[in-house]
Amino acid sequence: MEKKPSEKTPGFSFGLPKASPLSASPAADTPASGADGTAPLDLFSAPTESRQVRFGMRERAAAGPQFTIPHSTTQNAWPLLQESPWRKVDWSQEAKAALMESLRSYKPTCGSAPAARVLLIGPVGAGKSSFISSVQSVFYGRVVNRAMMGTSVNSSLSFTKKLQSYQLYGSRERVDERTALVLSDMVGLGETNGLTLHDILAVIKGHVPEGHTFSACCPVVSDTPGYVKEPSLAEKVHCVVFVVSAAEISSYSDTMTSTFHQLREHISALGVHQVAVLTHVDKVCTKTASDLSQVYKSSSVKQAMLKAGALLGMPLSSMVPVKNYSEELELEPHTDTLLLTALDHILQYVDLHLRDQPEADDAEELVLNFG
Repeated sequence: MEKKPSEKTPGFSFGLPKASPLSASPAADTPASGADGTAPLDLFSAPTESRQVRFGMRERAAAGPQFTIPHSTTQNAWPLLQESPWRKVDWSQEAKAALMESLRSYKPTCGSAPAARVLLIGPVGAGKSSFISSVQSVFYGRVVNRAMMGTSVNSSLSFTKKLQSYQLYGSRERVDERTALVLSDMVGLGETNGLTLHDILAVIKGHVPEGHTFSACCPVVSDTPGYVKEPSLAEKVHCVVFVVSAAEISSYSDTMTSTFHQLREHISALGVHQVAVLTHVDKVCTKTASDLSQVYKSSSVKQAMLKAGALLGMPLSSMVPVKNYSEELELEPHTDTLLLTALDHILQYVDLHLRDQPEADDAEELVLNFG
């Protein structure tokens, strides 16, 4: 019988220069290796005080260098725009329409997964729910708030409390026209209780039921109501998207940096690709705020992306900037283009993951033999 943790057992934070929380020796009844020959992570025995991981610490670290974006509060003197963009983007309406149609008709490369399942992870207030609603707005043709968004009474607490998945619709005229893309939202990093590394990895592996409410005293275990014991490829996460705010880069502590790096290490061990979405880019550059098509000319935006790369331990090639819809009532073409480009970037990594799955090889063999 699985041992359950005491409700009084405290969690602990990432960022301490100690052994990984998952590096403890497996229990005696845990097999030495998984089906693929790799050592098991022993995630689903109840976490103990030395292994449960609490995500928190949005406050600044007392020591260590802090990120700052050069900006004069008296003169509003942002760095000048570069002469040429460091990434090429076609901002035309024709290109946007073609990209939207490509995303509407997208189908995963593996028949065992009818839809791409993407998990959004990020600090409280980074804009995960807003990103989901903004992407849906582009396909709807008007601004909608499909994902629950808002600000908690305590600004350090996430408005989203449960695991919630949203299958995107291709248009608002036809409610049955669904895209093959599911975006999953969950409680934000920075909670004082609730989210653990154990539970995040359980979500990625497909064990956590839809609508599950996270709690530090009740980690996801095999007898959790709705627990998926043998998740299919369709129920697993195919890509993880880290969402961070360009406007908050300076406030993320060294502890949060360590949190991201440990997350990436364990997610990579599961063979799941990761990308990053940098939100609120219009808030770090006045030029970009007035003309979003200048985003890849802005030195401030590029600097924010470099600092986000250091925060996450990711290269720029895995990162895309966006502006979410927050106060607008009408769509803006350049905002749409960035959102669609981000979605296309994410799906490229979904396909890389699905091509590496045994189920994908089996499906391809069936097509060759019986197609």
